[in-house]
Amino acid sequence: METECSKYVRHCHNCQIFADVQHVAPFMLYTMTSPWPFSAGGIGIIGKVNPSGTGGHCFILVAIEYFTKSVEAKSYKVLKAKQVAQFIQNDIIYRYGVPLEFINGHGTHFQAETAVILEKYKIKHHKSSPY
Repeated sequence: METECSKYVRHCHNCQIFADVQHVAPFMLYTMTSPWPFSAGGIGIIGKVNPSGTGGHCFILVAIEYFTKSVEAKSYKVLKAKQVAQFIQNDIIYRYGVPLEFINGHGTHFQAETAVILEKYKIKHHKSSPY
């Protein structure tokens, strides 16, 4: 019965047209490892949150440390590269030390002042793949 179903699907025109086909070439997957606490982390933005919070804050900046899975988060009314750079310096580096690497998105929030801070502290900057 399974063989007959398989033959039918191969010869059915509608099954071939509407099949769930992935149009993305397969790539090797790599596991994320962090050898010790605060050596690697990720940073991302949640927003624009609707309805906005107290004081009109509608962006949340979140940093996750990959070894201990600890989270730092801060809300902002306006979020630009300057605020991201200050967050990295004040809430990550001054509190926990200089990490070896950060992984984040391709947005403009991670350019300009943020790139200067990462270069100043010699933090490797990796960009995550888009969805």
